[in-house]
Amino acid sequence: MKEVLELLDSKNIKYELIEHEEVHTIEDMEKLGLLDKGYVCKNLFLRNAKGNMHFCVSCHHSKALRLDEVAEKIGSTKLSFGSAERLEKYLKLENGYVSPFGVINDESKSVIFVFDKELKNVNNVGFHPNTNKATIFLAFKDVKDIIEKHGNSVMFI
Repeated sequence: MKEVLELLDSKNIKYELIEHEEVHTIEDMEKLGLLDKGYVCKNLFLRNAKGNMHFCVSCHHSKALRLDEVAEKIGSTKLSFGSAERLEKYLKLENGYVSPFGVINDESKSVIFVFDKELKNVNNVGFHPNTNKATIFLAFKDVKDIIEKHGNSVMFI
């Protein structure tokens, strides 16, 4: 979390940090009232059939995602969940901590970040800062800029 906050501060990005007990599900977040604070996303770490492409997919927490539909929209072969080992290798995150802020750990700049097109104009989106013991709310455009300036690709579906 420290690295994420330092990055946001160094870029003078406005954000609200809410530290809370560890959460593992959207239901946990709802109990803490976090869903009332903004557009909270669920984030999935996926891989293609060959395992040579990796994606961090983010959308509103209430949206149902069908992996076959996501694969078709992004022009990928069959998608499946990336293993804990792959998540650690590419984003240096643990299961349950998947977040677009993992980009700061992607030394190979190979993870593709896929966002629901609804996010383009959201000014108060919530993501974990690489730990599920806090949530950061900020403008989505700032998240997108961080990812692109890091050198990773961004797609919208």
